[in-house]
Amino acid sequence: MRFGPVPTGEAAGAMLAHSIKLDGGRLRKGHVLEDGDIATLLAAGQAEVIVARLDPGDVGEDAAAAEVARALVPDPAAQGLRLSEAFTGRVNLIAEAPGVVVLDAVRLNLLNRIDPMLTLATVSPFRQMTRGGMAGTVKIISYALPGAHLATAREVLAGPPAIRLCPPVLRRARLIVTEIPGGAGEKGAEAVRARLEALGMEMAGPVTVPHRTAPLAEAIGRAEEDLILILTGSATSDSHDVAPSALVQAGGRLEHFGMPVDPGNLLFLGALGTRPVIGLPGCARSPALNGADWVLSRIACGLTVTGEDIAGMGVGGLLKEIPTRPQPRSRRRE
Repeated sequence: MRFGPVPTGEAAGAMLAHSIKLDGGRLRKGHVLEDGDIATLLAAGQAEVIVARLDPGDVGEDAAAAEVARALVPDPAAQGLRLSEAFTGRVNLIAEAPGVVVLDAVRLNLLNRIDPMLTLATVSPFRQMTRGGMAGTVKIISYALPGAHLATAREVLAGPPAIRLCPPVLRRARLIVTEIPGGAGEKGAEAVRARLEALGMEMAGPVTVPHRTAPLAEAIGRAEEDLILILTGSATSDSHDVAPSALVQAGGRLEHFGMPVDPGNLLFLGALGTRPVIGLPGCARSPALNGADWVLSRIACGLTVTGEDIAGMGVGGLLKEIPTRPQPRSRRRE
């Protein structure tokens, strides 16, 4: 592509690089100049214009963006995404349902290294989406892309999808709350319910039991839902505390305790047979984002979460202060 200033009289067929205001209106950036436009510009005293001209083999910005987007999302229904119409070199990738975005970061980074004019921006890996949310956007920055670079993009994106939306596969969750004298009780249950509903899930309960191992183990054993959530009246501060011990007593297993995300440190993860169990941190009583959201959304969408996965959440895991806990990480000066 050739870009730069040319005499107005020689600009027919080129794309205008910058909008030009005229008495009778405006010629907008990207407009392909015709003979009538040239006459209008000359009459207005515009002796020179900055334009772009495509070289042989170049693909215009809309066509190039659409082709890259189709290579990213060759099967929209299976990938849970739809593509917007190409406009000014941009195509958006839109979530068709709630879910979690799964990315092949290696190939997507390779795509962005093909040509500085070819760009793909996505949400972060495993970002929870709502229907209609933008998972990514393809943008051709400058009017056209060489056909050879477009071919390279297709090669990089061939094979398994490099971006997809995993929809929720779990349908119902049981919330069990433990109670201590003067504790929060069922406060926060609606915040948990809202989280589940955002994932298309239904919440059973809350079932409230005393904050003791035996009654909690009994409640865990009675749960029949796809997912079991435990919100304790007193913070779970050790892998042998009441809630993890109750899970083991009920015949389940503790898989991981703690996470390097703040707020959210005191989460634990386990299972009862094949059903996942999440011990929610106290911050889950607030609707604000916390580490439990990152684990809950993946599990709801059928993605395996291991201790290694949780350990990797620390980079980027320092979340903003929440209004209900002002500056909890700072020691106040008296």
